[in-house]
Amino acid sequence: MLVELYTHIYFYDWRVIMDKISCLAFVLYQSSKSQEIKQLAIDLLNGDVSLRELKMDIRSKSQMMEAELVLKKNELDRNKVQEFVENY
Repeated sequence: MLVELYTHIYFYDWRVIMDKISCLAFVLYQSSKSQEIKQLAIDLLNGDVSLRELKMDIRSKSQMMEAELVLKKNELDRNKVQEFVENY
């Protein structure tokens, strides 16, 4: 069961916690063919770049907007997001 709390933290099952940044980084990484955008997604996940910086960056602005739409629609496989977070 998926419960949204404070619009920033998502709980899937009681064992797995996914936050908004992790989900956005996953969607951004998966949706891009550009190695530069994939690196920005990894940097976002690791805290090397902020969400605000990515939204203002001309290279990633449109893809960030698309990633946020996907996240709002809740069309993510939480197991894949968890695997992405563990790998990077």
